[in-house]
Amino acid sequence: MTTDTDRLTLQEAYLSMFEFIVELYQRTRSDDLGAMLGDLSLLADGTTADPAAWGDWLKCVEKARRRGVDASLVITPPPL
Repeated sequence: MTTDTDRLTLQEAYLSMFEFIVELYQRTRSDDLGAMLGDLSLLADGTTADPAAWGDWLKCVEKARRRGVDASLVITPPPL
């Protein structure tokens, strides 16, 4: 059960996602993740380095709020 104290603001959720990707990048040194972090980084005025990133983030938030995200693990056997 979720309580009000468990809820994150959009900013806190964004920063949580950002930190998750930072930690993954530090383990993998993936160029793709590094580029993504560059786009998702916040500028001094609080906007994202890639102007579309915040809007993309909000679309994902809305999809999750509508229960439209399926994070279930599905293991498909390789073809024979």
